[in-house]
Amino acid sequence: MRKTPSGFVVCAFLYALLTPTGTAAAQAITVGATSSTSDAPIFIADQKGYFRDEGLDVKVTNFRSAADMVAPLGAAQIEAGAGSASAGLYNAVARGIKIKIVADKASSPAGYGATKILVRKDHVESGRYRSPQDLKGMKFAMNAPGVSNTSTLNALLQSAGLKYSDVETVDLPLPDHVAALKNKSVDASASVEPGPALAIRNGDAVLIKSDDEILPNHQIAVLLYSEEFAFKRADDARRFMRAYIRAVRFYNGALQNGRLDGPNADDVIAILSEATPIKGRDIYKLITPTGMNPDGRVNRASLAHDLAFYTAQGLIKGAVDLDQVVDDSFVEAALKELGPYRP
Repeated sequence: MRKTPSGFVVCAFLYALLTPTGTAAAQAITVGATSSTSDAPIFIADQKGYFRDEGLDVKVTNFRSAADMVAPLGAAQIEAGAGSASAGLYNAVARGIKIKIVADKASSPAGYGATKILVRKDHVESGRYRSPQDLKGMKFAMNAPGVSNTSTLNALLQSAGLKYSDVETVDLPLPDHVAALKNKSVDASASVEPGPALAIRNGDAVLIKSDDEILPNHQIAVLLYSEEFAFKRADDARRFMRAYIRAVRFYNGALQNGRLDGPNADDVIAILSEATPIKGRDIYKLITPTGMNPDGRVNRASLAHDLAFYTAQGLIKGAVDLDQVVDDSFVEAALKELGPYRP
């Protein structure tokens, strides 16, 4: 009988001791991102080694939009994704696509309203705009129907006694809002940073209100799991969540006074500059960053509010039960080990 070399046995034994528990058996995890600043926790967990600490082999794959992740998530071609809790997502769930909302990815606590309602500066200077009631009849740059900033605009219009149909909307990619305000092809916009900061700096727009003032703690984007990842690889899913929440907390350490001015800001800006199209440090210092719940919890009431608006607009095709879509168990399991956030 052939003998196994003793050195091989020793090396194998040492490898088993030094390898984090579960790594040898762990399969690769693919997480979808859109190269947006609110994907920060995914990039941070990757760059800071939090996924590796959990013994996970995670690959970050960029998609053009969150909508493009829905089918791969439903087919378990990717395990996790980061996107908007939009009408499109809910319609996919209503069609039987198996996706779970498992954590916060972007929200708007006080001072961190990265979604902003802007009006052209010349309308303010001419007196065409004096108060939200004057939004009636204006053409608004939006980016898509059934997404969070449409709910933000609707709430502002309602506060002024107006309806969503009282304004005209035109869908443009968010980066194009800046040019549309400048060339006066629109009157106003519901834009997401860095667009608002740039339009205001350029002297083309005036801030009316931010999302945190209009819909406090608005649930803008979420972390998604494929149902197969959530149920068939629950241990890996829990490990992923622990790493994710550690990264969310590191991100929160970069926030201060509504800016990226906290102790971790330089690290976060460096990571985002590498991972997203926004490269200039001056822009990161100018923008209002999005908020994120440092305990990872999803604001169900906010999700229900937006879902009701999308339904009223006729955008939801089928029945959606949020209790069947949102799964808090992974966040709660992570918090039992990590404890509550302490700034």
